[in-house]
Amino acid sequence: MNPSSPPQDDPMILFNNINKWYGDYQALADVNAEVKKGEVVVVCGPSGSGKSTLIRTVNRLEEIKSGQLLFDGHDIHAPMRSAALNKLRSRIGFVFQSFNLFPHLSVVDNIMLSPMRVLGVKKAQAREKAGQLLERVGLSSKAGAFPAQLSGGQQQRVAIARALAMEPPAMLFDEPTSALDPEMVGEVLSVMRGLASDGMTMMCVTHEMNFAREVADRVWFMDAGRILEKAEPETFFRHPQHPRAQRFLSDLRAH
Repeated sequence: MNPSSPPQDDPMILFNNINKWYGDYQALADVNAEVKKGEVVVVCGPSGSGKSTLIRTVNRLEEIKSGQLLFDGHDIHAPMRSAALNKLRSRIGFVFQSFNLFPHLSVVDNIMLSPMRVLGVKKAQAREKAGQLLERVGLSSKAGAFPAQLSGGQQQRVAIARALAMEPPAMLFDEPTSALDPEMVGEVLSVMRGLASDGMTMMCVTHEMNFAREVADRVWFMDAGRILEKAEPETFFRHPQHPRAQRFLSDLRAH
């Protein structure tokens, strides 16, 4: 949780009656929810419940069928030119399951690329910022390395640094540790904990329930494209209200 910055009133992300279909399959059904500024929301639920689809609608990697989705007051799914969409997307930090680093660029160049191209940041300034971010994620010594020379956990930390280089007001994490070996999960979650304690607005799809318990301000539980429960972590893990959430948690404990 973020003691340093209590959530403010204006939502950073607002889902207003969001629906999405793939053919005959309804992937998101009447989703209404908000992420306040400075808040950490963890989205959990069984596989295929719509978690990743939901988070990918926030930067329009997935289109919605109906409803309205506001990011910092901007309607993400309004008709707009690709340049305007790219500008909006540049303000939404997104960390994927599969790192998505450019293999032919060094670590530092991966981080410098977008600020220089999209924001017009000068090379020296971009390099200095990249150095600070690599220090923040504990990888100062790897600036000149290439992605293939890094472990999965190190690549994911570089991906987080790359997203932060754009100075986004919010960060989205789509199962950032699910492609990692168990011993690497902790190093990525540690960086995410640091961001949360710095007051970053975060929306995280993750199966890491200990992280949700420790770091989230709110937990959203999804199944079959709907948010069935929204609660503070303590309440969600001790006294889940919805029968599907109760079953989900008891299955987790059984494992």
